[in-house]
Amino acid sequence: MTVAVESAGHAIIDDRLARRNALVLALAQALAGGNSTVLVATGGIVGAMLAPDKGLATVPISVYVLGLWLGTLPMGALARRFGRRNAFQLGTLFGILTGLICYFAVVQGSFLLFNLGALASGLYGSAHVAYRFAAADTASEVFKPKAISWVLVGGVFSGVIGPQVVIATKDLWPPYLFAATYLAQAGLAAVSAIVLMFVRIPTPATITVAGQGRPLGEIARQPRFLVAVACGVASYAMMNMVMTSAPLAMVMCEHSVADATLGIQWHVIGMYAPSFFTGALIARFGVERVVAFGLFLIVASAIVGLSGTTIWHFWIGLVLLGVGWNFGFVGATTMVTECHRPNERNKVQAFNDFLVFGSMAIGSFSSGKLLADYGWDAVNGVVIPIVVAAGALLAWNVFAKRRQWV
Repeated sequence: MTVAVESAGHAIIDDRLARRNALVLALAQALAGGNSTVLVATGGIVGAMLAPDKGLATVPISVYVLGLWLGTLPMGALARRFGRRNAFQLGTLFGILTGLICYFAVVQGSFLLFNLGALASGLYGSAHVAYRFAAADTASEVFKPKAISWVLVGGVFSGVIGPQVVIATKDLWPPYLFAATYLAQAGLAAVSAIVLMFVRIPTPATITVAGQGRPLGEIARQPRFLVAVACGVASYAMMNMVMTSAPLAMVMCEHSVADATLGIQWHVIGMYAPSFFTGALIARFGVERVVAFGLFLIVASAIVGLSGTTIWHFWIGLVLLGVGWNFGFVGATTMVTECHRPNERNKVQAFNDFLVFGSMAIGSFSSGKLLADYGWDAVNGVVIPIVVAAGALLAWNVFAKRRQWV
């Protein structure tokens, strides 16, 4: 175990503690991610049932992403002021509210209330997407990619937990489809809150203005940070745009709700299963190559989606999309951790997520309209130029670094 104190940010480097936290946060991620997966798997379908216009069917998922975006900066501020664990526990409260509000929305047939539940789910998401950064707080530079990956491994189980909760409970409260599902969703968040009690993250020390680090604008102008954000946006925003429309698109193509839910299950497993070895791949081949391969897989998933609408086209495309997201997003997250000092981490990480999830909100709101007006091909067609542009920025950054070494 390596232990060191960095006076600039009062950060403790302790890989043993980082391993412990990563394992606890992985379990919390499995439960919290399962909570979010329930909303993603059912939001478009319930939206189509409750919305006054079919073009508004995916609005609840877009509202979820909006909540995810709006919660990022406040979550960073709460973590700085009260510590990571307290901020995360507040997030679980919104997770519980998600299930309860969505339950009442289905029973009362209220589209507005369902969107309020989706907003609460997004606020919960803004907490649990930061688990990956929390695992890296005390990790050494060598262990950081692995710590991030370990937390995302929990998503493998969320990819099973969420869809199986939907399948097992969707018809338990007739005639209200998914009513029991949302009560179970609230239960997942409650259990996650218990798990988070075992996280041990040092509370940030009180620091002077001089010790708060560089201005955010200066940090954000770093080419490395700009490329990291671009790759994070391309990976997450495009993945979310396709995932948002996929369940409804499958139902529109006369596939069953169970098939659509299983498609999301395999997609989420594809998102998180590579985390068992993504950190090791980054250490072996470098973060740029791993991100580039992730972007390539996302483009490949769009090509599969454009090739047909059989159940296998949907499932294969969604799995490729998930794996591509993992490589692209874990790599982009690792790049962000290289752009800040210890005492700058909360504000920089929150700002990165604010940009990434802001772009997700735009893509998600566009997704339903694209699907309703232009079809599944249009959703996939948007992906390719955006991901290719991010890949070009990544290549530019690599070549620029090589020129500096010559």
